[in-house]
Amino acid sequence: MTGTLMAAIIAITSALALYTIGVWSEHRSRKLKKAHLVFFWLGLCMDTTGTILMGQIAEHPMFSGGLSLHGVTGALAIILMVVHAVWATVVLVRDNEGSAKNFHKFSLVVWAIWLVPYILGMVIGMK
Repeated sequence: MTGTLMAAIIAITSALALYTIGVWSEHRSRKLKKAHLVFFWLGLCMDTTGTILMGQIAEHPMFSGGLSLHGVTGALAIILMVVHAVWATVVLVRDNEGSAKNFHKFSLVVWAIWLVPYILGMVIGMK
């Protein structure tokens, strides 16, 4: 196992842990807090880092070449994570309860979608 692969695995697994903690602690508390926002942004940073490292291992830049289910769902997941983190930031800054209620539902959907490329990546990596 190369150092780049090890770093990518650690980054992606860290993203899973950080994002899961952020989403589920926010869901359980039923109130968006600054700590949740920190977990969302850290999860996004780690996922992006891991994705870039995996792209280097695959010897092609992201989003080039043929489309695959893993590539498409991975790109969608990162885009949704960005939207999620930005929306969380806006909700906290505006302190709007109506927006917060919609945000809670969106969090779980984004997390579930994020799991698809994570699991696909593990399956592909095991082959």
